[in-house]
Amino acid sequence: MTGAAPRDVFLVAGETSGDELGYKLMRALREAAGGELRLRGVGGEAMEREGLVSLFPQSDIAVMGFLPVVARLPTLLRRIRETAEAVIADPPDVLVIIDSPDFTHRVAKRVRARLPHLPIVNYVSPTVWAWRPGRARKMRAYVDHLLALLPFEPAVHARLGGPLTTYVGHPLIERLSDFRPSVEEAAQRAATPPTVLLLPGSRRSEIGRLLELFGETALRIEALAGPVDFVLPAVTHLEGAIREGVAKWAKPPRVAMGEAAKLAAFRSARAALAASGTVSLELALAGVPMVVAYRVSKIEETIVRALATAPSVVLPNLILGENVVPEFLQEAASPEALAQAVAALLPEGAARQAQVVALAKLDGLMRLPNGDTPSARAARIVLVAASRGRSGI
Repeated sequence: MTGAAPRDVFLVAGETSGDELGYKLMRALREAAGGELRLRGVGGEAMEREGLVSLFPQSDIAVMGFLPVVARLPTLLRRIRETAEAVIADPPDVLVIIDSPDFTHRVAKRVRARLPHLPIVNYVSPTVWAWRPGRARKMRAYVDHLLALLPFEPAVHARLGGPLTTYVGHPLIERLSDFRPSVEEAAQRAATPPTVLLLPGSRRSEIGRLLELFGETALRIEALAGPVDFVLPAVTHLEGAIREGVAKWAKPPRVAMGEAAKLAAFRSARAALAASGTVSLELALAGVPMVVAYRVSKIEETIVRALATAPSVVLPNLILGENVVPEFLQEAASPEALAQAVAALLPEGAARQAQVVALAKLDGLMRLPNGDTPSARAARIVLVAASRGRSGI
């Protein structure tokens, strides 16, 4: 691809997850381009370590949830305008927007209005399969090629009239060995007392809504199943809030800090109670049967209920095409209901076996052919988009 490869790629990543995808994409683009490549745009620490000079700190736009977005709206609108103007003032060969659709899609719309022939690639599909499906068709006006992390998403966009979509693979499939237990860890899964993971989320709002609920649930699990070794893997930036919260529990869990401790806990756990999100896919790839719970604010609940369309909020369920992982949302996520569901996963019974068998199918559904990696496949599509121009995508 040397000589024909684009020399100028503008990337926009709106939060930490996008930053992680972005830095791997930058590396893969350099490898695939076979020549000098200009990489610029908006990113976080990982992309900056890879050489990106971000237009502004990513923390300015890393906002999740309806209410936090409203609170930061003036800053977000200013940064949307500044980002689009930077693209328009010095047009690249291709614009790549990564995740964070509330920010990145607004940038893309502004750019498309002023530079209608500039190719725009969107890395990570919005959850059109879960809510607001009409977004898929609207995206065709400003997205030329969509790179999907989940294998069912191309079919969803085809059905909904969305843009051309290619499954490039979830970044977790590059880390399968991190989730596979050793012989000793596999034996620990069958040990007594069993290890049960408590994963109330990685955002402060999730901790606020789920931590106390998970504590009450833990007491009821022991009442139903006998002694349990509870482990709560925690992210560093929430350590203080988590330790303060669990100190009030009748029986505080062991708190495992950091990614390495979390992965070690996953590899030896018998079962888990987790918030909805990517962690459910991590648990699934580790082969840990789980129960998923989630609560949002009343305002958010009204909006989500009005617009929700998915048969499940649990990623493994959506990939498998069957609701094998129990999920409890809002009022349904009571300590009693959650405890009964988790306790049913501890003995070698039908509930546990159904999940173990189903979760083992995920590798085959998510792997890419010929040992390809998500970032390498994404990079090839980005380079083709730029070299051919919008009319050839």
